Amino acid sequence: MQPSLIVRSGRSAWKGPYFVAFPNLKQALEDHVPIRTQERSCTILPNFVGIRFMVHNGKDYIPVTVTQDMVGHKLGEFAHTKKRFVYRMTKNR
Repeated sequence: MQPSLIVRSGRSAWKGPYFVAFPNLKQALEDHVPIRTQERSCTILPNFVGIRFMVHNGKDYIPVTVTQDMVGHKLGEFAHTKKRFVYRMTKNR
């Protein structure tokens, strides 16, 4: 199989997956230093497994450790941008 067909993507097959060349990727593998990024639309590649990313969600950076099951997904899928809604009763009721 071709590598572009293995990775799930919304892009055309001839374009291939969207990813960013991280300059400190080698250092992150060796020293276990997280990579800070705002590229939420970057596709997770197989060579990212084991690397820790700090993905920006619009307010702050959320830690994301890449596992084998995440390959083919986007970085932004694992750093949610909205809080969970919880209804709480007031003190008077």
